[in-house]
Amino acid sequence: MKIVRIGLDLAKIIFEVHGVDAQDKVILKKTLRRDAVTQFFADLPPCIVGMEACSGSHYWAKVFEELGHEVRLISPQFVTPYVKSNKNDRNDAEAICEAIGRPSMRFVPAKSAEQLEIQAVHRIRQRLMSDRTRLVNQIRGLLTEHSLVIARDISKIRCALSQIADGDHMLGAMLVELVRDVRKELIELDQRIAAYTKRIRNLFQVNEMCQRIGKIEGIGPITATALVAAVGDRTCFRNGRQFAAWLGLVPKQRSSGGKSRLIGISKRGDRYLRTLLIHGARAVLRKARGKTDARSLWIERMRDRRHPNVVAVALANKNARIVWAVLSGRTEYQPAFTD
Repeated sequence: MKIVRIGLDLAKIIFEVHGVDAQDKVILKKTLRRDAVTQFFADLPPCIVGMEACSGSHYWAKVFEELGHEVRLISPQFVTPYVKSNKNDRNDAEAICEAIGRPSMRFVPAKSAEQLEIQAVHRIRQRLMSDRTRLVNQIRGLLTEHSLVIARDISKIRCALSQIADGDHMLGAMLVELVRDVRKELIELDQRIAAYTKRIRNLFQVNEMCQRIGKIEGIGPITATALVAAVGDRTCFRNGRQFAAWLGLVPKQRSSGGKSRLIGISKRGDRYLRTLLIHGARAVLRKARGKTDARSLWIERMRDRRHPNVVAVALANKNARIVWAVLSGRTEYQPAFTD
């Protein structure tokens, strides 16, 4: 019997393998240690190998493709409905094998080493920004307990910390010392975030694909590099609408009985990418007033009848579709100019 499809449950040390033939009959159930995985698949004839898209999946996808196998990465949420009985590694491997055989299943684009490197820079920068937000919120809350209320703008907290450190407020000596430590930590975080931002801008300058989508209004170096890092095989999306849906920028449905009901965007996919696109769209909205190009006029017509947040999401959706068209190589974006 020839194995045509394998479900592989990834782990740090112990891997579970589930294989079926052309008639979906189970002919392989095996447990492998990490150091034996490569040799096991090297000895197999070419087949379809399915894995959940998780930590390490892109590395193994590259290894299996070099061995001649066809790799399919699948989102874990699409595997869950196929898990039978109790959840364990062996049942997960069986569920993966079943899910990747469905003709209408959607798969995750595989990423290259360069894309993973760019994504790593974004992930570290994102974590540093979260650390800075937590730090600022903590010190703001502590100072509120001493009747010192500071506005939410981060520039206000920097100014207030400098004043307290210089002794401009009547606070206890211990609290002033703590504020100085926090101010020092905040400065260090600012410097590290600035360094990663500079690194992202350098990546943007040397990447031709980033340069192409960076011409779109509302997409700068950070958004452009994040999109290029996230979108691997662009053939996974049939059109720009599917790409926008993958980003979670389309309405979520609660339809039944022939009655359609839309309740806001689906918020699927990567929250980081969706946030960048929407923030970029907000920046475009602020500068659209008074312009006479087609894009700005469309924005103004939308703004006359819809809430600004809805307009921002609609513009982010439009930008996502343009990004797909540019990345797929079908067209070169031509910025709109004001008359």
